[in-house]
Amino acid sequence: MSIEPYVPHPWLRNGHLMTVFTWARPRRFPGLPEPETRIFETAPDARVLARCHWHPSRASHPALLLLHGLEGSADAHYMRGMADKAFAAGFNVVRLNQRNCGGTDHLSEGVYHSGLTSDPAAVIDELQRLDGVASLSVAGYSLGGNLALKLAGEYGASPPSGVKAFVAVSPTLDLASCIDALERRSNWPYQRNFLVALRARIRRKAALYPTRYSTAPLAGVRSVRQFDDAYTAPMSGYRDATDYYHRASALRVADRIRLPTLVITADDDPFVPVGPFSDPTLLGNPAVRVVITPHGGHCGFVARRMDGRSDDGYWAERAVVDFVAEHASP
Repeated sequence: MSIEPYVPHPWLRNGHLMTVFTWARPRRFPGLPEPETRIFETAPDARVLARCHWHPSRASHPALLLLHGLEGSADAHYMRGMADKAFAAGFNVVRLNQRNCGGTDHLSEGVYHSGLTSDPAAVIDELQRLDGVASLSVAGYSLGGNLALKLAGEYGASPPSGVKAFVAVSPTLDLASCIDALERRSNWPYQRNFLVALRARIRRKAALYPTRYSTAPLAGVRSVRQFDDAYTAPMSGYRDATDYYHRASALRVADRIRLPTLVITADDDPFVPVGPFSDPTLLGNPAVRVVITPHGGHCGFVARRMDGRSDDGYWAERAVVDFVAEHASP
């Protein structure tokens, strides 16, 4: 399918400005109906909460499962933006919180991480078994984009029947290079924002599960890398942060993707370097289409104008829905 070229808003041709603008800008979606809140059991010690938007006779509509980024939630602006466009296009939409996100620390003893594909896989299985969803696609932003691509690679040539397509926007495709970029001095505000949220999460988890979590290591955590060394890696079965970044990166399994997949990223993304998107394992896979735009920032992509279409100018969200709609038919 052809994808409408992205022309950035003329005031937002700086990657930092685009990133901060879209993060801070309030958005409203009056056409999106109130969601059904649903809890999925994904492991013996883990449950995840989703916001589901259903059409009548849900089994007759395709579904779109949405995955958010690091320390985001089902209520992130891009999650609601994609949901609004997808629901209007006839999709059932499931906005999934990662473990502990969106005020759900009490639902799971463990922590989420960039390679935890078992949770969305379990949700997909339940949607097919219990809800009769016959056509389902997956889209993720940032960390959620890495999860979407990694899940597609793990499915390989044997995906569940009915899973149609995957889309990743600004995915943290190669975690090590993203962490290196995040540690640049110019990116300190982003790193600090992540650290504030991550530290607060550990304090909440320690209050809920005092025998499993200790806040003592937080005193020495000054970067996301140090946080992953102290908490994410050891609690998720990785040797250390370096091992985690290697094994959890979708780039390691990109050559196995067999379903139609769209990857969108921007050359001026402040902390997702564009280099890994030219890796032969990705570009050499005929199932994967990579779109690299000169501008767009991280999870931004606000367009110059709406080209006569009744949307709000968030180009990547529109591209997600157009792509999955192309592949949603049985």
